[in-house]
Amino acid sequence: MTSESARLSSRRRIAASLERLRDGSRTFATSSPARFAVLIFSSLILVFTALLSLPAAAADGRATPLADALFTAVSTICVTGLSTVNMGEHWSPLGHVFIYIGVNVGALGVLTLASILGMIISKRLGLRAKLIAAGDSNPLRMHGGPVNEGQTVRLGEVGQLLRTVALSTLVIEAGLAVLLYPSLLLGGVHPLTALWEAPYFAAMSFTNTGFSPNADGLAPFANDYVFMTVLMIGVFLGSIGFPVIFTLWRHQWHVRHWSLHTKLTLITTVVLFFAGAIVFVTLEYDNPLTFGGMDTWDTAFQSLFLSAMTRSGGFSVIDVGDLHGSSLLVGAMLMFVGGGSASTAGGIKVTTLAVLALAVFSEAKGRPAVQAFGRRIPSDVQRVALSVVAWGATIVALSTITIAQITKAPVDEVLFEVVSGFATAGLSTGLTGELPDPAVYVLAATMFMGRVGTVTLAAAVAASSHSQLYSMPVERPIVG
Repeated sequence: MTSESARLSSRRRIAASLERLRDGSRTFATSSPARFAVLIFSSLILVFTALLSLPAAAADGRATPLADALFTAVSTICVTGLSTVNMGEHWSPLGHVFIYIGVNVGALGVLTLASILGMIISKRLGLRAKLIAAGDSNPLRMHGGPVNEGQTVRLGEVGQLLRTVALSTLVIEAGLAVLLYPSLLLGGVHPLTALWEAPYFAAMSFTNTGFSPNADGLAPFANDYVFMTVLMIGVFLGSIGFPVIFTLWRHQWHVRHWSLHTKLTLITTVVLFFAGAIVFVTLEYDNPLTFGGMDTWDTAFQSLFLSAMTRSGGFSVIDVGDLHGSSLLVGAMLMFVGGGSASTAGGIKVTTLAVLALAVFSEAKGRPAVQAFGRRIPSDVQRVALSVVAWGATIVALSTITIAQITKAPVDEVLFEVVSGFATAGLSTGLTGELPDPAVYVLAATMFMGRVGTVTLAAAVAASSHSQLYSMPVERPIVG
């Protein structure tokens, strides 16, 4: 065999290997979208860990330690906002660019992102991948029961809807940046610097991440209510979810055309927003380190801002570590609930809480079915809601116990940090920056599981789903 023939044979083998790899990736992407989503998210974290480990990504020109680089990468891709380093001082402009790109990629959502990449690999979405993508971003997926003709049509438009999600993200962040720019100028930020910080703050608010490009965070803007209100608007839009934004854009104030998901999301979000503010005022009005030294207007506004940030926003003006223990517990409860489904927020989601509350109310009333706004919520949705809460509580409990044992820190502070990580909220008492490396890895794993989602994670590790064609005899255990 001549050298030319050997080279041709080698090229053919390489081409065949690449073709097999491509076919395998296509099959994996279309047949198991949940596992593919977890794989893609994990790969992105590894890529950004490598990027953030580069000496050029750090302000001092030295490589960032692995634990800090990995934690920041997880917090970035999972749009959490927790950090083991000072974000404004540690990272160079290049590092901030990596983080800015990472939060926007992560904000698309694990399933939406996996579906987009699946389309790139397979050139088309298979039916199962379409169903998964529809569950994350399709507003018509909120209707229970058999898939009707309208939903089938929408499944065929998932690709267009995913592009709409990406485009709406860019449009909303651009609008927020335009609104934030004047406040940055009035705050003394150089015009050229403000051109970078405005879109950075816009991205961090809409993605519910909460990172700040400057070392002082929001302290320079603590009295700028316009700036902080724009941040709250960004957090609100990011936390209600793309299906709700899509519904509001199509139907606006025609409430009768809103889906049940939209109604439950908006009502529960608004109720928790004002209820949280009232509770924070009640618990902190006499705390000289937080609201005790403020006047009535400042107290009201800062309590609303703090309540809004527990939706998964991550920004804070007051030092969270100065809150009473009771306030930390309330904050942990609000963060555990989080924002809306298919949103940039984390937590068990407000619709999960709404479904469980409606189920309890229906049981108390003796109703045979759970109903809301003239619609019946099927039992499988209730079972999913219970599963999400159970898995979420289990993850939080195990992480809290592990980190508390490693650090010997107060349990209330550990619980707050763990819930903040699980719910990708980003609020911190300051404990995260003091964690030893083993606890850092535990908290990073908690953020990953919280962002990927308990349902997605369970689907990813399940070997397969089998239909049971028979039912067991009925027997009622004693409950309660």
